[in-house]
Amino acid sequence: MFKNKNILLKATLLMAVLCITSACDKYLDLKPQDGIVRQNFWKTKEQVQSAVIGIYASMLENDLSEKLFLWGELRADMLMANSGVRFNEMDVINGNIVDTNPIVDWRSFYKTINYCNTVLDLAPATLNEDMTFNEEQLHAYMAEALTIRSLMYFYLVRSFGEVPLKLDATISDDQDIALPKNTSEEILDQITKDLQTAEEWAVISYGNNAFDKGRVTKYTVNALQADVYLWKNQYDSCIVACDKLINSGQFALVQPKINSNWFQELYGIGNSSEAIFELQFNAQKTNPYYPLLSASVGRRFLAAPRVIEEVYTLDENDPLNVDSRLNASVRISNSEVWKYLGLSLDQSRSQNDSYAHFIVYRYADILLMKAEALALTGRGEEALSIVETIRARANALPGTERNVGAGDVNGLIDYILEERAREFAFEGKRWYDVLRNAKRDNYARMDILRDMVISSAPVDRQQTIMNKIRDVNSHYWPIYQYELLTNKNLVQNPFYQ
Repeated sequence: MFKNKNILLKATLLMAVLCITSACDKYLDLKPQDGIVRQNFWKTKEQVQSAVIGIYASMLENDLSEKLFLWGELRADMLMANSGVRFNEMDVINGNIVDTNPIVDWRSFYKTINYCNTVLDLAPATLNEDMTFNEEQLHAYMAEALTIRSLMYFYLVRSFGEVPLKLDATISDDQDIALPKNTSEEILDQITKDLQTAEEWAVISYGNNAFDKGRVTKYTVNALQADVYLWKNQYDSCIVACDKLINSGQFALVQPKINSNWFQELYGIGNSSEAIFELQFNAQKTNPYYPLLSASVGRRFLAAPRVIEEVYTLDENDPLNVDSRLNASVRISNSEVWKYLGLSLDQSRSQNDSYAHFIVYRYADILLMKAEALALTGRGEEALSIVETIRARANALPGTERNVGAGDVNGLIDYILEERAREFAFEGKRWYDVLRNAKRDNYARMDILRDMVISSAPVDRQQTIMNKIRDVNSHYWPIYQYELLTNKNLVQNPFYQ
């Protein structure tokens, strides 16, 4: 999104104002002060635009963007610790999750939420200040804020189960910001409600490809709706949301078989025909993933051995016959996670050009979410057809093919989950995919979590982690100790009490 340096500068200056005037020692690390916000800002539509750009800039900050990766991968089965791994990361891998671990600190998410709330609360008054600003433009900006706030809460509710739901901006010291937790149902209902409004107000296109992929459009809203509905077990609604994207004709799978530059388009440069919403890192704001994965800066993680051996498999008779997604994900020679280290399939990045985007949603995700919903609503043949489409475009090997009947719901779900592992390796989705399918129907598929522990946990920790995983409360993070000390209305998640 920030291809234009002036736009990036605006966002950076705005965030500097917000940070300088915020109380960083208080709960949720919120606020620009009331006087500054109301008296010196929100006078023109350009200021509203800058505030919205500031929301996106806040998601590029290292703490939040790194956690989008770590929260989705660290508890799952695709990463392996390397020599540079940090103690707090190793604790998570070993199942020793405690409330003093900074990985569970949620403040960067609430900071972005407060930026969204500030726009939602204060931008409408700009209509009375700037006669060139109209309601349609205002609503488009508000749709962006509603959608990003919903995305942040969706990460929080899937990661913590229950979190405080704050829907107004913290802009004054007089406001009470020591809130109790809301239930997951309340959080998800608010997300659903907000996305319905956002869908009505969001634009279809900004007339610029980078903006269409890096800012919220109506299609971003639909993608998040599909994900939320799938998490809520509302499968028909998920299918409807997916079909809005599928039937739009605006997206297509990148095809490795006919496009030799497919990796550059999908991962090296980003904003491909498959992209729906991506965090737009660039040369001015590089991502935090290179330090996690590159040997040149103390690599913290490698791909786990099972990724090559079990997730993708190899063709023993023809080494050149590989699943194209394996080449995109992992270097077979040294287990490097290539999606964030490669400019192309053959050319590596340096730290200075470590600006691979973080892909929040892409078209393959929509197709496989729809397949999952179809499998759970008695439409197994259609689900299998989608899976085969995904596999065919990637040259998936026969060793990963399942002979599943259209009526075998558990078999279909396992197949789709395995395909999601191949398709979205290291894209921050694996833990949420496993948990979503395990918890369905009152944890009818707890075996999915157990199998993941067996396949990935350190041998000397397997039984300990297995014992913990049987308690469903252990599937969510503890509330960070700092939050409990500063907000007496919070109660620790049950497993960690």
